[in-house]
Amino acid sequence: MTIGWALLGVLVVAGLGALSAVVTDSRPRAVAAGLSTAATGALGVLAGVLALSGATYTATVPQLIPLSEAVVAVDALSGVFCVLIGGVAVVAGLYSIGYTDHAGETGVGSRTAQALLPLFVAAMILVPVAGNVTTFLLLWELMALTSLALVFAEHRLRPAVRDAGVWYGAMTHAGLVAILLGLVLFAAEAGGESFDALRSAQVPATTRSVIFVLVLVGFGSKAGMAPLHVWLPRAHPEAPSQVSALMSAAMVTLGIYGILRVGLDLLGGGPRWWWLLVLILGGLSAVYGVLQASVAVDLKRLLGYSTTENMGLILIGVGAGGMFAADRNRTLASLLIAAALLHALNHAGFKTLLFLGAGSVVRSTGVRDLDGLGGLVSRMPATTALFGIGALAAAALPPGNGFVSEWMLLQGLIHGLPGADTVVAVAMPLAVGVVALTAGLGVATFVKAFGVGFLARPRSEPAAAAQEAPRIMRVAMLVAAAACASLAIAPASIGPALTKVLGTLPSVHDGDPMEGGVTLRLTGVEGAMSPLLILVGLVLAALLGVVVIQRGLPRRRSLVWGCGGTRLDPRMEYTATSFAEPLTRVFDDVLRPESDVDVTHHAESQYLIESVQYRQRVDDRLEASLYPPIVAAATRAGGVLSRLQNGSVHRYLALGLAGLIAVLVVVGLTT
Repeated sequence: MTIGWALLGVLVVAGLGALSAVVTDSRPRAVAAGLSTAATGALGVLAGVLALSGATYTATVPQLIPLSEAVVAVDALSGVFCVLIGGVAVVAGLYSIGYTDHAGETGVGSRTAQALLPLFVAAMILVPVAGNVTTFLLLWELMALTSLALVFAEHRLRPAVRDAGVWYGAMTHAGLVAILLGLVLFAAEAGGESFDALRSAQVPATTRSVIFVLVLVGFGSKAGMAPLHVWLPRAHPEAPSQVSALMSAAMVTLGIYGILRVGLDLLGGGPRWWWLLVLILGGLSAVYGVLQASVAVDLKRLLGYSTTENMGLILIGVGAGGMFAADRNRTLASLLIAAALLHALNHAGFKTLLFLGAGSVVRSTGVRDLDGLGGLVSRMPATTALFGIGALAAAALPPGNGFVSEWMLLQGLIHGLPGADTVVAVAMPLAVGVVALTAGLGVATFVKAFGVGFLARPRSEPAAAAQEAPRIMRVAMLVAAAACASLAIAPASIGPALTKVLGTLPSVHDGDPMEGGVTLRLTGVEGAMSPLLILVGLVLAALLGVVVIQRGLPRRRSLVWGCGGTRLDPRMEYTATSFAEPLTRVFDDVLRPESDVDVTHHAESQYLIESVQYRQRVDDRLEASLYPPIVAAATRAGGVLSRLQNGSVHRYLALGLAGLIAVLVVVGLTT
């Protein structure tokens, strides 16, 4: 099958899946929507694999879009994101069959939500294959609208969904405006809107910089880049879990695709300050995201902030790679961009697994608050084990797949340290420190999520009565876990594919960034490791420990001394809030937690205390500091503009005339 037929299959299967979801009822509708979503994803993977194998594809449909034409152009950079998105969609589609089986018509089990799921996946797969500005923007908006409708799927069940949807809608369309302005300005300077015309255009340096900053803002908002991340920890927790997985593991990476496509491909690279800006914003996103995740008690909100952290790490790789490309150091540029792409793939794997595991917990218990969970290891053993695999990977600990890409990222940053250039000499050590800090806080975050949420004793009745997820949901999570394991054990196997991707970025490409079989070796720099041998060593060490415990020194059974630990009840165990309290104190200046203590005295005497209640809340300080003035200004502007709509035809005609004159003046000044 060719790439063209695979992409046509994406459209046909997604359309048939949406139609079948509309005309069928209940259980058949869930099966039809889930299977069509998975099949759409599988066709996207096929198209991506063909592109990564060296095939290319271009097509033009001249009259499909008014005043323009639909253009498709597939290369290796398109292919790697098609594989990523399609792989997540296969798992999420299978998972949705079991997840929506219990849902009502007012939630994710509704006709609208299930019909939109395959269309959302198709839009995401087609975004990276667009070959001109108009096609790209239309597909980008289709992706935004379908995802927005899916975020609103359960708005009748929880009031918080509406607020999350409004924030997401506002931020995603603000980002679209920035992308639109940047690409339209680019097309106007190039004299054409095809990507080939943009690549060959001679654009003045100042205009190039304006274009890059605009698209960085637009694509960065979609990637969850701080401080444009505020929609992400709101929308992802409120969306159905398979939609959360698609958004957090797949959709956000299209922001990275946009930065790579425009910055390193269409603009052909750029001055170093562009990429220093990307590096700084990536570092801010990584640190702030993991800090917020480390103190979050809502499981899905925690995973949402973890996405901001990981997108920040990817942006660090992209920014540092762009800096070295600007300095003509293509060896480190190739290594860092490859590390960023590998981490995007790894993040897609483990974040899909984590969100689906969280969805299984929510489906079974109805609880997202970690303080109300616990004891799931005995009630949901399969989900616990699979979530643990994802948590290990997200914490960047060996043998998880997140460890491999973060190791590559650190290798690229460390080998950039000896540079005599002042900017590099300052930026690289700081970037290394950021990656190290996020790794340590990431471990604490997922120890909290796994330990408090799944181990110990249940802290609520729903947790104590939890039941294992249906088989189809466990199978889907197992597929995601298998993908994580393959990326962890054999990362060098995708080296040739990453080399082809780098070949589409002329300012970066410098041969193979990595090679090897059992041992992963970095080319051009000194660095090698063997994920498989690390795994074997850990397994042997664990087996040796078991043997020593079972057959070593004589054992004596007795009650342990543990300050009453032998009779622990759930109220005496660590909660997510108490576990994160030391971190909250250490980073008090950044997090600024709000605490409240209510003391109730006995009626007989004010000196006797009947009860004490302690509450602590950690708000998003970037949101609280930056966005209220913006929201207030927009509200005032809306009030002023609403007064213009008084029903007067004469006023409307006058406004139209004024707008036309303004457009003519601008056009006259620019020509």
